[in-house]
Amino acid sequence: MKKKQLILSGIVAIVLIALILWVRQRVPFDFGVFRTQISQADWSRIAEALACIYAGYIIRSVRWALLMRHNRKVGLLSLLGTQVIGFTSIALIGRVADLVRPYLVAKKTQTAISAQVAVYIVERLSDAGAMALIFSAIILLSPPSALVHPEIVRKAGYWGLAATMAGALFLVAIRFAGGVLASIFERALGVVSQKLARGIGDKIRTFQTGLDTIRSFADFAMLTSLSIVMWLLIAGAYLLTTLAFVNSPQLAAMTPGKSVLLMAVSGGASVVQLPIIGWFTQIGIVAATIHTTIGASAEASTACAATLLLVTFLGIVPLGLIWAQLEKVNLRSVTEESGHAGEELKAQETPDAAQ
Repeated sequence: MKKKQLILSGIVAIVLIALILWVRQRVPFDFGVFRTQISQADWSRIAEALACIYAGYIIRSVRWALLMRHNRKVGLLSLLGTQVIGFTSIALIGRVADLVRPYLVAKKTQTAISAQVAVYIVERLSDAGAMALIFSAIILLSPPSALVHPEIVRKAGYWGLAATMAGALFLVAIRFAGGVLASIFERALGVVSQKLARGIGDKIRTFQTGLDTIRSFADFAMLTSLSIVMWLLIAGAYLLTTLAFVNSPQLAAMTPGKSVLLMAVSGGASVVQLPIIGWFTQIGIVAATIHTTIGASAEASTACAATLLLVTFLGIVPLGLIWAQLEKVNLRSVTEESGHAGEELKAQETPDAAQ
C-alpha cells in the first residue's frame, strides 16, 4: 500500500510541476500583486471564517456523541479531541488517515471499532446529503445575476436536489430492507462479475449496519439539523473568506451562489487528498475556477484559493498538533493502527457477507 501511495504521489508531483510550468509560461503572474492581495485582505473576515470552521468541529463532536448514544452515552464535547486530531491527520497525511477518528473514538470510549465505523459511515452520508441540499437550495433561490452561467448552474441545482432526494429514499430502503437489496444486487450483477456483486452486496450491508444508529424520527431530525447547520457554517466560511479580498472587485462582490460553487469544487478536489502535494493541487483547481468563472486576476484567485485552503482545511492543524501532544497521540502511528484495524474489520465482515 505504501509503495502504491509513493508511486501515485510521484506521478501527481510530476504532473503538477509540469502543469505549473505550462501555466507559468502562458498566464502572467506577478508575485508582488499576489503579496499585496494577501497583505491587504480583510483579516477580521478571515478570522470570522476560521471561527465558523472551528464551530463546525464542535458540532461534529456533538453529532458523533448523539449518534453513538444507543451503545454508549458520552459527553457531547468529550469527543472534540478525536475530531480535531483526526482531521489534522487527514490534513497532514492524506485520506489514508480517514479511519483515525473512529479508531480514536473506539479507544477513548472503549467500544468496538466496528460500531464507530458505523457512526463514521452515517456521518459521511449525512455530510454529502447536507452539502448537496445546501448547494441546491442556494443555487435555486439565488437570482440569475448572482450566479455564474445560471442556465447551467441551475440545472446542476435541480439535479443535485433530485439526487439528494433519491439518495435519501435509497438509504431508507437500505435501513429497512438492506439484506433484501443486497441479495437483489448480488443476483443481478452476478451474471457480470461475482466479485463486483459481492462487493456491492457487502457495501449495502455495511451501510445498513451504519444506519442502525438512526433508530427513530428524532434521531433522523437531530442528524439532519446538525449536519445542515454545520455545512451552513462551512458555506459561510467560504463566503467570508472570498469577501475578505477587498482589492479584487470580483471577489469583493462574491455572492452565496458563487461561493457554494467554490465549496463544491474544493470538496471535489479534496476527495483524493495526498500529503502536501494535495494542498497545491487543491489551490490550483480552486484558483483556476475563480479565475475562469468570475474573472478575478490570477494573483487574486491564487491568494483566495490559498487562504481558503488555510481556513477550511489546514486551520485546524495547529490546534490538532497541540491536542495530539497533550493526548500523547502520534499521528503517523495512529494512522497505521487505524488502517490495520480497518483491514481486519473488512476481513472479518467479508466471510459473513459471502454466506
